[in-house]
Amino acid sequence: MEHDEVFRRVSSVLAREFELDRSSIVPEADIFTDLELDSLDAIDLIAGLEAEFGVRINRQADGESIRAIRTLTDVCAFITCKLT
Repeated sequence: MEHDEVFRRVSSVLAREFELDRSSIVPEADIFTDLELDSLDAIDLIAGLEAEFGVRINRQADGESIRAIRTLTDVCAFITCKLT
């Protein structure tokens, strides 16, 4: 799947799940400071990404990778790895 497609679908999840303005959903946006998501929102984001992409994100096995995610670019890279 192309990076642009992954970003578009991640953006859709964020806009839908958190009612974010699409103009704030840019690749360099920090999910915690710029988008103002918190740790509980991160759990909802994981569930939304699992549903959107049909992947299983194991919070224990993927924990280190998940904790390293800060920007939407990081989210897209993580999802791209899960899809391969």
